[in-house]
Amino acid sequence: MAVRLPRPHRFDVYVALGGLLGGLLLWAVGLFPRLPDDSLVLWSSDWAALVPLAATAGCELLRRSRPRTVLLIGTVALVADTFTRGSVVTVLLYTDLMYAAVLYGTPAAARRIPWVTGLLTVAGAVVPFAVWRVPEALLIGVGVGIVSFGPASTGLIVRNHRDAAEAARLRAEQTALLAEMDRVQAVTAERARMARELHDMVANHLSAIAIHSTAALSLDDPATSRQALGVIRENSVAGLAEMRRLIGLLRDAGAETVPSAAPTLDGLGALVGTARANGLDVTLTDAHGDGLPAPVELAAYRIVQESLTNALKHAGPGPVRVLLERRDGRLDIAVTSPYGGHDGPRAPGSGAGLVGMRERATLLGGGLDAGPESAEDGKIWAVRATLPVTEGDTA
Repeated sequence: MAVRLPRPHRFDVYVALGGLLGGLLLWAVGLFPRLPDDSLVLWSSDWAALVPLAATAGCELLRRSRPRTVLLIGTVALVADTFTRGSVVTVLLYTDLMYAAVLYGTPAAARRIPWVTGLLTVAGAVVPFAVWRVPEALLIGVGVGIVSFGPASTGLIVRNHRDAAEAARLRAEQTALLAEMDRVQAVTAERARMARELHDMVANHLSAIAIHSTAALSLDDPATSRQALGVIRENSVAGLAEMRRLIGLLRDAGAETVPSAAPTLDGLGALVGTARANGLDVTLTDAHGDGLPAPVELAAYRIVQESLTNALKHAGPGPVRVLLERRDGRLDIAVTSPYGGHDGPRAPGSGAGLVGMRERATLLGGGLDAGPESAEDGKIWAVRATLPVTEGDTA
């Protein structure tokens, strides 16, 4: 199976053609670095100098894709050129092959070639000087350094700068990617927070509206209908006020005006009163104390609110008990209601309430469990949450 060589780079084609044409021009005018009677010249014919020239020019076409191979071929061509009348262009093309071998070769080759050429440069200066004992012998090492060590060192410097620039580009891309991930996570977290707030604020009122409107439509009793309409109006007004508060929070975010405060546990009495007006038999036992952090108060309020909403929609007839107790650096919340007694919920639900309550507890490092339990007066549905409280922290 034939090996298909890669297509050469356009710049490499220009270099190869330019070097070949330049070498042919010097050959045509008879400009050679060595005389025919030089002791190193084994092939004195002018045509012999064209073979190494053509070989190094051809190697330029593969200087990027096969840097090690063309360096070996170029080295053989340079040695062969030494035994002809020679060409300056052949030497120049070889220096470019040495440079390319370090720049485009493997990392191991890029580390090894400068060391090898450096040793050859030192040997090219020391050995002739030791043999001939004349200062001119040191020029051999200088020539070897110019042809090999100089291009190899230049290629290593350029490669290091290129690798540093590539690493900086990758770090910039990673930083941009991390920033985008942080932005997406922040947007997702904010949307989840808004969804919890919207659900907790509106679901209670809309559930009461749905239940009482169903009662008003199903009972042909003017007094009952009037009472149901009163409850519907009260919950509509309260829900509208909550919606306006949320819209105010969203519009005032980042502005100089201070948005309305989030609900706290001081509003539990009003919340329980609303639940009683909606038909629940609620008993509140509040022992949360003072100095709770604001996030804990908000989460506790919303958990109680959502639990009462679920009791309104799903609980059977009987007492609903709400207990808040602070002890041992935590706030315990328990809301129990009769379980069963209905063929289905009295108002539709999405199931997002339990998810939102668990999210609120988890964000504060606490936990929440909800499910049926056995009690003395029958089966109950219990919501039990634990929220960590740092003593003295009121932030």
